[in-house]
Amino acid sequence: MLSYENRFKRKGFKIIVGIDEAGRGPLAGPVMAAAVCLKSIKFQSVIKDSKKMTSRQREIAYKEICKKSYFGVGMSQPSIIDKINILNATFSAMTKAVKSLIKQLPASITKDKNFGDKIFLLIDGNTFKANLPFAFETIVKGDSKSLSISCASVIAKVTRDHLMERMDKEYPQYGFRQHKGYATLKHRQQIKKYGLTPIHRKSFTF
Repeated sequence: MLSYENRFKRKGFKIIVGIDEAGRGPLAGPVMAAAVCLKSIKFQSVIKDSKKMTSRQREIAYKEICKKSYFGVGMSQPSIIDKINILNATFSAMTKAVKSLIKQLPASITKDKNFGDKIFLLIDGNTFKANLPFAFETIVKGDSKSLSISCASVIAKVTRDHLMERMDKEYPQYGFRQHKGYATLKHRQQIKKYGLTPIHRKSFTF
């Protein structure tokens, strides 16, 4: 899980950032992205692709990752997804996550005039587009191949789940706490019964 990190460190990059998203497929809620730079590679928690972890495993891992990394999150709201499509909205969320992470890094790192040349982004997926001055590589199924991306996967998923649980209180008839906005049968039935909320993606097929 550290082969990519080690490869790019050998090439001279000092700061390796894993990036992943959560929530590309749901009918409601934002797409959330996280960018993670590990301070430590030693974890007691189970850390892997967040989709292969239980909710409890993710919550435990989330707390440990927060303590052992610099991280940033970014999101694109449903209105943005409808406007620029889910792929571009995902790129936007990832870009915001990286910028948020950069702000968390200590000044002793960022004040270096060649700071940008020392950062390398590892991105889950097969494509990426952003106006960022950093080198990057996309990795298909990266959340199963890179510890940094796996950690980003957990941060993005847990952050989004918490947000959707808050949305459940605002729109209790839709069951967002259970399905987190995904296209379950119950969710589709509730949409037919109650209509769309402001957090539904109007460009998606219902």
